[in-house]
Amino acid sequence: MNPIYGERVQTLDFIEIAADILRNARNELYLNMRFLDVALSSLAFLPDQQVRVSGTDARTLYFQPDALVEVFRRGRQAVNRQYLHSIVHCLFSHLWNRGGRDREYWDLACDIAAEYVIDGLYVKAVYRPKSMLRRELYRMLENPEQGSRPVVTAERVYRFLCRMHPVQAQLDAWKREFLTDDHRYWDQEDSQRSQSPQQKKWDDIRERMQTEMETFSKEAADDVKSLEEQVSAANRKRYDYREFLRKFSVLKEEMQVDMDSFDYIFYNYGMELYGNMPLVEPLETREVQKVEDFVVVVDTSMSCSGTLIRRFLEETYGVLSESEGFFRKIHVHILQCDDRVQEDVLVTSREEMQDYLEHFTVRGFGGTDFRPAFVRVQELLRQGCFTKLRGLIYFTDGYGTFPVRKPPYETAFVFMKEDYRDVDVPPWAIKLILGEEELAEPAL
Repeated sequence: MNPIYGERVQTLDFIEIAADILRNARNELYLNMRFLDVALSSLAFLPDQQVRVSGTDARTLYFQPDALVEVFRRGRQAVNRQYLHSIVHCLFSHLWNRGGRDREYWDLACDIAAEYVIDGLYVKAVYRPKSMLRRELYRMLENPEQGSRPVVTAERVYRFLCRMHPVQAQLDAWKREFLTDDHRYWDQEDSQRSQSPQQKKWDDIRERMQTEMETFSKEAADDVKSLEEQVSAANRKRYDYREFLRKFSVLKEEMQVDMDSFDYIFYNYGMELYGNMPLVEPLETREVQKVEDFVVVVDTSMSCSGTLIRRFLEETYGVLSESEGFFRKIHVHILQCDDRVQEDVLVTSREEMQDYLEHFTVRGFGGTDFRPAFVRVQELLRQGCFTKLRGLIYFTDGYGTFPVRKPPYETAFVFMKEDYRDVDVPPWAIKLILGEEELAEPAL
């Protein structure tokens, strides 16, 4: 036999063996976690001598046959975890969220988040005892001193790395521990991530997964709780807080030239025909969306962070102080409330709002009761303090007593919750859950 031909046949056989290893891993994962059926079958297999063990671009799972066989020699669980690691990257959009971030930190954060999910699965097919290094890092990320355990997403790990700025030796140790697959094909998706059909496809798969995990796979809920929490967090709707706040603005006319309604054709025609008589003059009033009467309540109970309260107020100020955000005369009441109203400050201008933020001090730190703030607003209404109160926004952690009756104005409860767990609000209220990434940098 020709030695070159024999070598090629042997290589093809080796590639087929590696592909069989991946197919068996896919089957074993499916038998243990059937809610992953669509996700597991969404990647084609393709050999690639350039990748380190395996890598994906959300369409194909590229694998290096020799390296994959070496992983298989360590046990089936190792291959199963290798396969599932890439699936987790796709499910949680790690490939498309690199833009504007430090790539070294982001890639490591994604690997840590993916391994955290897999380590939380009490499924024999992927179970492996956690090393001391992993347990220590997971403890820091969960930060039990803060009370409720947050969901450890890639975004949360990335913020942790950016705040910590670990020394290179620590960074290298975490890379050796968590680095699993090759991210080289992420660059291709990142260049078009805003309109990637692959991202939409995986978002749809993740939403379907959540439904199946909450129904069909209910009996296995305890074994896959970490994955279920991650899926719920990823499927949570993302909100533009600025757009949300504009829902409380009113449409009014102001004295200003409306150039949008100005027609230059008729203007020029009149000037040419009559010399100095334009046929169309620009309107002297313009309809604009602005905030006039408004109430902002901040929960100053023990469970709310003063830093987050300040950021919330600064972001709210940023929206209200836009060029078309304020009327010339406004009435914005800012209330600080725990189990009673601690402070009620009336703001009537941009200058007063900015001065309030510069000297802002949190008052309270008692229990949480939402009712006193609504009682206070009702008193202000009876006193005629508002021309037309459009709404009230209540910034809170969500743990308190809600009013029973619907007030005569729109009400929104804004929750700053890193653990992403849902909160029940009365049916008449709007609910908005924000993470740290939804609030922009301070406006001042």
